[in-house]
Amino acid sequence: MQITIENLDFTYKLNTPFAMQALENINLSIAEGEFVCLIGPTGSGKSTLIQQLNGLLLPTNGKIQVEELVIMPNSKRLNALRRRVGLVFQYPENQLFEETIFADIAFGPKNLGLNAAEIEERVKKAMALVKLDYEKLKNRSPFALSGGQMRRVAIAGVLAMETKILVLDEPIAGLDPLSRNELLSAISELHEKLGITIIMISHSMDDVAKYAQRVIVMDNKRIIMDDSPREIFKNAEKLLAVGLDVPTMSKLLWELKKQGWQVKTDCLSLAEAKAEILQAVRRKKNA
Repeated sequence: MQITIENLDFTYKLNTPFAMQALENINLSIAEGEFVCLIGPTGSGKSTLIQQLNGLLLPTNGKIQVEELVIMPNSKRLNALRRRVGLVFQYPENQLFEETIFADIAFGPKNLGLNAAEIEERVKKAMALVKLDYEKLKNRSPFALSGGQMRRVAIAGVLAMETKILVLDEPIAGLDPLSRNELLSAISELHEKLGITIIMISHSMDDVAKYAQRVIVMDNKRIIMDDSPREIFKNAEKLLAVGLDVPTMSKLLWELKKQGWQVKTDCLSLAEAKAEILQAVRRKKNA
């Protein structure tokens, strides 16, 4: 399910003295099944952009197309779009409201008019996908869970709608390291098992380097870079200039290079960086 964005602008409080442009001339295409990370400094337009993808915000100018659905400034019928594009906000546990985990995850499918058996099947499947035990947890209050588990319930509620595109706004914000790793692993498995498109905002460059197939960089309302993680993080100076960071391994290799070591700076994992540093040590010994 491809997403195409053409000449998209968005202005908050349009036609008022408080008008503020948040997106300018966004042109973007995301293929079915991609895992895309969206990065950029605070205020660059990331969250505004992802809210356009399921119609929470409508373009001021331009259009968004998801398969045959076209979203323009005056679009009205958005339910079909929202069944295909699921949006999980930052701190999605704040969106939980039902008395039980089952009821919370079942809310969307119930509103689709599905029968009880279909709803139960969808809830079971969604909980399994995010690694929550159905029998053990279905009747518990979502507010009795850990932060990481609550976030999984919120994601399961979106998955129960059987969306083909999952959009996540900083899904690991505020979680402890163990919960962060578990949640990101679950998201990565969703991508691999279901082949769904994932678009994720993240401020953790290490996570972006590990999980993303493609990285889109935003600054000052526009897209300024769009490439593979390896190519993006080669441009450390440009990222640092707009207030972003680089992965830990990239940072280490850049420091070594500044000190005269002959190393490549595009290594993203610990294993790659270790091999590159060992090669550099051998070259130095043989020089």
